Amino acid sequence: MSVKLLIAIGLLGLMAISSGCISSAVYSRNVESLYPTETFVDVDGVRMHVLERGTTGPVILMIHGASANARDFEWTLAPRLSEDHRVIIVDRPGHGYSERPKQGYSLARQAGLIAGVVKALAPGEDVVVLGHSFGGAVALRLTLDHPEIVNGLVLLTPASHEWGGGGMAWYYKYATHPLIGPFFNQLVPFVGPGQTEAGLKSVFSPEPVPSDYYDNSAVGLLFRPENFRANAEDFNHIEAELAGQQARYPSIDIPVTIFSGSQDDVIDPRLHAGRLQHQIRDIDLVRLPTTGHRPDHSQTEDIVAVLKRYAGSKPDPINATEQNNPD
Repeated sequence: MSVKLLIAIGLLGLMAISSGCISSAVYSRNVESLYPTETFVDVDGVRMHVLERGTTGPVILMIHGASANARDFEWTLAPRLSEDHRVIIVDRPGHGYSERPKQGYSLARQAGLIAGVVKALAPGEDVVVLGHSFGGAVALRLTLDHPEIVNGLVLLTPASHEWGGGGMAWYYKYATHPLIGPFFNQLVPFVGPGQTEAGLKSVFSPEPVPSDYYDNSAVGLLFRPENFRANAEDFNHIEAELAGQQARYPSIDIPVTIFSGSQDDVIDPRLHAGRLQHQIRDIDLVRLPTTGHRPDHSQTEDIVAVLKRYAGSKPDPINATEQNNPD
C-alpha cells in the first residue's frame, strides 16, 4: 500500500470523525433547545441541575434511574405533590444537565453531591427521598451516608444488591473505552433514538409505553455523547458499588417502603427488593403482581400516598393488591 493511499485513508477517516462530531453537536443543541435548563446548584465545584416544583410544605427529593433525567418524574408524581409540598427533582451527576465529576459513577460521590443540593435548597430540613431503579441505589447510599437529612425513603423497583454479574448491554464497554469511546459515542445520536422503542417496551412491560413518554421525559438527552458515556460508566460500576454498601443496610432506622413489580424484566425483585426487606427493620414491601419496572406510571396514587404519609400528610390507604407477603 502506497504512502499516498495511506494518507488518503487517514484524511478520509479524519473527515468522517469530524463530520460525526459536528453532527452530534448539532443533535445536542437541537434536543437541548426542547428542554430548557432551570435551577443550578454548585456543590464542591460541580454544577448540579434541579427542577423545583411547589414552594411550601415538607420537602420531597426525587432521584431518577439509569438512562433518564429529572424530567422523568415531572409529569407523573410531581404534579400530584407540588400543591402542598416542595418537590426537588435532581439530575444525577452526568445526566440531564448536571456535570459529571471524576469518579462520578461512585454511589458515595453521587449521594454526596445530591446531599449538597438538599443542604443548599432546603437548609436545616430533612426530606423524604424517592429513588427509582439506579436512583434507588443512590437513595440508599444517601440514607447511609447522610442520615441527618433523610426522614423517609420510598424505593421503586430499586437496585440494591450484587447479583452475580451479567445482564449488561455490550455497548457500555465500548462507550467507556479510553480509545474507542470518544469516537463510538459520537455515533450514538444517529443510532440511539431509533432503538428506543424496543428498550422502552422492555422497561414498561407488561404495561404499554405511554404514547407521550419519550417527549415528556426528555429521553433524547441521553443520546448526547457525554451523557451516554456517563450512563454507561454507571452501569459498568454499579454491581461493585452495590457490593460495597449492601452490608450496611441494617443500620437504616427510618421508615422505608419498596414498590416492587413482580413482572419486572429489568431488575429481578427477588435479588434486590426481596433481599433488602430482610435487612431493614421498619420496611414495607409492596408487591405489584401485574406491574413491571415503572410502578410510578401504573401505581402513581399509591406511591403519592406513601410519600405524603412520610412527609406528615394524611393520604388515603394504599390500594396495592399484595403487601408484605413472604417470598
